[in-house]
Amino acid sequence: MKAAFSRFLSAAPDRLHAAAHSHHPWPDVTYDAHMRAWEHAAELADDKWDRVFGTLMPSVRRRIAAVLGLPDPDTLTFASNTHEFVVRIAGDLPRPFRVLTTDGEFHSFARQLERWEEAGMATADRVTAEPYDTFPERFVSAFRGHDLVFFSHVHFNSGYVTPDLDRLVAAIPDGPTIVVDGYHGFMAVPTDLAAVAERVFYVAGGYKYAMAGEGACFLHVPPTAPARPVDTGWFAGFGALTEAPTGVPYSPGGQRYGGATFDPSGLYRLEAVLDWLDDTGVTVEVIHRHVRRLQERLLDRIDPDLAATLLPDTTAPDRGHFLTFRLPAAAEMYDRLHARGVVTDYRGDRWRVGLGIYHDEDDVDRLAKEIDAAR
Repeated sequence: MKAAFSRFLSAAPDRLHAAAHSHHPWPDVTYDAHMRAWEHAAELADDKWDRVFGTLMPSVRRRIAAVLGLPDPDTLTFASNTHEFVVRIAGDLPRPFRVLTTDGEFHSFARQLERWEEAGMATADRVTAEPYDTFPERFVSAFRGHDLVFFSHVHFNSGYVTPDLDRLVAAIPDGPTIVVDGYHGFMAVPTDLAAVAERVFYVAGGYKYAMAGEGACFLHVPPTAPARPVDTGWFAGFGALTEAPTGVPYSPGGQRYGGATFDPSGLYRLEAVLDWLDDTGVTVEVIHRHVRRLQERLLDRIDPDLAATLLPDTTAPDRGHFLTFRLPAAAEMYDRLHARGVVTDYRGDRWRVGLGIYHDEDDVDRLAKEIDAAR
């Protein structure tokens, strides 16, 4: 499918981009979609919001719900970033609130949680992801009446896939607010939320494997969530704007967790990507098989000593769409490759290589040679 990314790839034809998990290239269909956002703004002016709320959002909701097996698309709402959703969900928790989470959460949650702790607003118990083969059992056994349970479907610092979401959620007693961070899983790892849709918030977005760029984040709101979240913006009551105010009205469904004004162009791009994949018959399962084949090919071609540093190791039953290697010199590896026109990334001592549907076998073979030269 490399030809579908011609604009991004031709912009720097000598660059080998191997960071699909970071800034995923956008397919060409997003260019026209981005232009449509501009044209609609010009044509409709103030009335563009009627189109965004009445046509665009329902369209994107249906497509996301189909990908995730959600029974009701109206449980979804949108924002420009996931941090906004995290803060809004926490706004209805008691103070101080107790959090059960992991040591593998992305900064949008991990940083905020640390600050809440500093401010005396929360306390947290963090379960280590390693050893990976016992993580689910250890995580569930650590639950002690926490107010918030927060974990990632795919851990950003390893690619570890939390197995059997249905079983893990079912093992947590009723009562806490449960949030699944799906950002590294959405459009990468096949996901069916049907069995847990009544209990969990699910947050993700389009910046990575959905290939839509920034500003296209979404939240699934379980029907059991508070009807009137305290942290609220005018998008949460968009349908009542023209009515005489009586208190603070809220929209039904997931839109009650909406915030305030954001640039809707990301939703135009996300709609275009999901339409394109649907038209071509490319499912998440197809994408995942392709990426896993490329990952195995790369692992077969790099130095065995480097492959031995893989997290989780090669016995893991599944992984996200990036390979994570524990290297004391991760920063140096990144720098040497970047100087050679190869884009990877690192977090501390973890060097990450992300592959996607814009890669083929020739890319992987070139990447293996560049990695060998950089070492």
